[in-house]
Amino acid sequence: MFIPLKIPAYPSFSDDELVAFCMANPGLGVERNEYDQLYINATPTSALISSNNSELIGELGIWNREYKAGKVVDSNGAFFLGDSSMRVPDVAWIHIDRWNAMSKAEKRSFPRMAPDFIIELKSETDSLRYLQKKMIKWIENGVRLAWLVCPDSQTTYIYEPDKPQLAMHFEETLSGGEVLVGFSTRLSDILEY
Repeated sequence: MFIPLKIPAYPSFSDDELVAFCMANPGLGVERNEYDQLYINATPTSALISSNNSELIGELGIWNREYKAGKVVDSNGAFFLGDSSMRVPDVAWIHIDRWNAMSKAEKRSFPRMAPDFIIELKSETDSLRYLQKKMIKWIENGVRLAWLVCPDSQTTYIYEPDKPQLAMHFEETLSGGEVLVGFSTRLSDILEY
């Protein structure tokens, strides 16, 4: 659950100020929308959600280690997007060519780029409507493939540019398609719900 954060002395942060604020407060889980509104993650996740997120990262990491196709970023990695928002997915993946094109300074901060692939994992306290809007923003800002994983309904919503949203049950095999070439998984095999 994300709640708005109001800081009266600062109606908005520059990107550099936002990075400094986040680095000074690493436990807050801050995001910024395209209207300069800051949000913080109001509650820590449950052990079940944390475990499921680890499984998703692990699944992608195992594939990536074999293919050496890019870099996996966990739920602490933030990205400045083209619409001026700063978003933090639960799992992100960046193609190796794009990763190698980043400077050390960019890698040590919040890159100004959309990852190629992201996963958002719905927790018990998350609003599905909020997450669906967030997924659309990811795609509008350049993410090529995005999965919204909803354990409560055992459904994964798949988002891609210029394609209708697709819903798949956890028993079905998900494919990385043209973004994560050779990657597939069946969430019923790796997640607990």
